Amino acid sequence: MASFDFDTTWHFKAPVEAVFDALSDSLHWPGWWPGLVDVQPLEAGDDQGIGRTQRFIWKSRLGYRLCFDICITRVDEPCLIEGVANGDVAGVGRWQLYGEKSGTRVRYIWQVRTVRPWLSLLSRMARPLVLWNHRAMMRAGATGLANHLRCVPAPCGRAPAREPFKQRW
Repeated sequence: MASFDFDTTWHFKAPVEAVFDALSDSLHWPGWWPGLVDVQPLEAGDDQGIGRTQRFIWKSRLGYRLCFDICITRVDEPCLIEGVANGDVAGVGRWQLYGEKSGTRVRYIWQVRTVRPWLSLLSRMARPLVLWNHRAMMRAGATGLANHLRCVPAPCGRAPAREPFKQRW
C-alpha cells in the first residue's frame, strides 16, 4: 500500500461561517467541485454531524475513479471538520478553518493509504502523477468554492467575496 500525506491551504475573502457552512454541506459539493461525480448519504449522524457517513465518488484527471466513504468523527463549528475514510483509500481528512481579518484560511490535511491493489501499484509506479492529480483536483475545488461563496448572501454590513482564492502548497 502507498501512503500519502497531503496538506493544502486555501484563502477566501469570505467569513469563516460561510466557508464552514459550504464545507459542511458536502452533498452539494458536486455542484461546485469539478471531478466530484457524486456524494451519497449513508448515515445521518447526530445534530453536530458526528457519525454522518457519505460515499464520495471522484473521477481523477488521470481517468481513474476513486470511491470511499467518509464518517465524520469530530466537528468544532466553525473551525474543524474531521472524518475517517474507507474504500479505495483509507485514512483521515481534516478541514481546519481560521477566521482572519481578510477572510478565511482553510487548511486541509488528507492522510491516506491506498487499499485497492491496482491503485497501490499505480501510486508506487506513478507517484509524481498521483501527486500532480491531487493538487490539480484541490485547485479546482478551491476555484469552485470561491465561485460558490460569491453566490452566498453576505451578512449585514459585509460585501460578498469578490477576489479569487490564494493557494499555498
